[in-house]
Amino acid sequence: MRHLADSEITDIFIIGGGINGCGIARDAAGRGLSVALAEMNDLASATSSASTKLFHGGLRYLEYFEFRLVREALIERETLLKAMPHISWPMRFVLPYHKDMRFESDTPTSKLLGLFMPWMKGRRPAWLIRLGLFMYDHLGGRKILPGTATLDLRGAKESEPLQDRFAKAYEYSDCWVEDSRLVVLNARDAEARGAHIMTRTQVVSATSENGIWRIETRYTENNERQTFYARMLVNAGGPWVGDIIQSKVRLNSREGVRLVRGSHIVTRKLYDHDKCYFFQGTDGRIIFAIPYETDFTLIGTTDAEHSDPSVKPECTPGEQDYLLGFANQYFKQELSREDVVWTYSGVRPLYDDGASSATAATRDYTLKVDTSAGAPVLNIFGGKITTYRRLAESAMEKIGGHLTLPKDKWTAGVPLPGGDFPVDGVDRLVADLHKRYPFLSDFWARRLVRAYGTEAAGVLGNAEQAADLGEDFGATLTESEINWLMKHEYARTAEDVIWRRNKLGLRLTKEQTQKLDDWMARRRQSKPAAAE
Repeated sequence: MRHLADSEITDIFIIGGGINGCGIARDAAGRGLSVALAEMNDLASATSSASTKLFHGGLRYLEYFEFRLVREALIERETLLKAMPHISWPMRFVLPYHKDMRFESDTPTSKLLGLFMPWMKGRRPAWLIRLGLFMYDHLGGRKILPGTATLDLRGAKESEPLQDRFAKAYEYSDCWVEDSRLVVLNARDAEARGAHIMTRTQVVSATSENGIWRIETRYTENNERQTFYARMLVNAGGPWVGDIIQSKVRLNSREGVRLVRGSHIVTRKLYDHDKCYFFQGTDGRIIFAIPYETDFTLIGTTDAEHSDPSVKPECTPGEQDYLLGFANQYFKQELSREDVVWTYSGVRPLYDDGASSATAATRDYTLKVDTSAGAPVLNIFGGKITTYRRLAESAMEKIGGHLTLPKDKWTAGVPLPGGDFPVDGVDRLVADLHKRYPFLSDFWARRLVRAYGTEAAGVLGNAEQAADLGEDFGATLTESEINWLMKHEYARTAEDVIWRRNKLGLRLTKEQTQKLDDWMARRRQSKPAAAE
């Protein structure tokens, strides 16, 4: 083997362009490490674009005694709100109460109550819910978000979509996040700090040679091969983390991943206010009903085992029926499959802790360094969007055991691209955008601010009228915005744009989508341009 110059060897090579991979890339690049990241598809093309879109502490995880995870997530909510006020914002959650609420039978809390209060017969008593919400309010040192309140539903606007049997509810705070945009903004910031971000780039193999990783990649659009060298490998492959361990890096590891599918349905708007509902079922599970994309309602999620990461997850007819039936226990309006306008599903790559059910499997993350191949590889299991930044910091601690870190932790509160404005500054930005571009509708201006924040004007440029933005693809999507997304945000296809950079796929026809895809195909070059 020839001797490599230091300039040819990257400090870390990351496999996977989801939230964990891009979050680690950003943190590492900001600390002065050289970083390369390869994603075999588009950024956030799997789990990281298929979440319930919530930045939440995980209220139900308290029943599993996951106190460390909940506390970390609760603290992170406010840290991240300050860094990305355009793509995340506070929401109030309404938890209607009724006496038939049940625990899932295998939660530690349920087992304790069954032992000491057998007469409860698996029911969730009101006092226990209040205790959980009290802990939720105080575990994370809440400063921005309002606390829990008891809500009298009689005559309240929150009761209008609900069945009359609900007279009381609890209301608490959590947060919304545009999950796939979060991934892209982390990738952009990582690249601005020196990282090399590669999409549509599949890792074919990784072998250790004299303590250095040799990584072979294939660019999927033209099959071009490249070789990279790195001091350390980070396996952030999400659902494919186990496959990468076995077939790409070929480690003899006993660590396992448990794939759990979470499915969601989207309906037309079911109610007029901006609060979410937290519904508890007679089977002990919970779902959310959330205002979505102005004119829709998002309902989810399920927990089902998913055996093969190569099988694209889909919301099955059975899962649709389950979610519809669950919602029908609460809403006055009887929902059926005819009300469903879109479904999506993602696979959570949880650490296999031997839990008895998919619902009970830990949502905490597990980081394992393996040096058995002669060079270190960090394998990432599990994780939540809410704690991605803390996961990245924990990953850097592991990496610091093998590489010298030039700088200390730095990401807390540092804005992502477009997020350099106050948490309560969205309305001001929308008003300023309207003033500068008076041809924008209210929906259009707010959509742009919620996507791009302080960069929204950069998308519109010097336009004085809508026609100056070029071709109109429908639903306020224009040539100017597509060019911006292709130049700055790694977008290559219509699907990248209308399902991951935004959700305008809910509003565009098949003909409009095909027209956009054809237009982007003509604009593409053989390799994606780096974000600028």
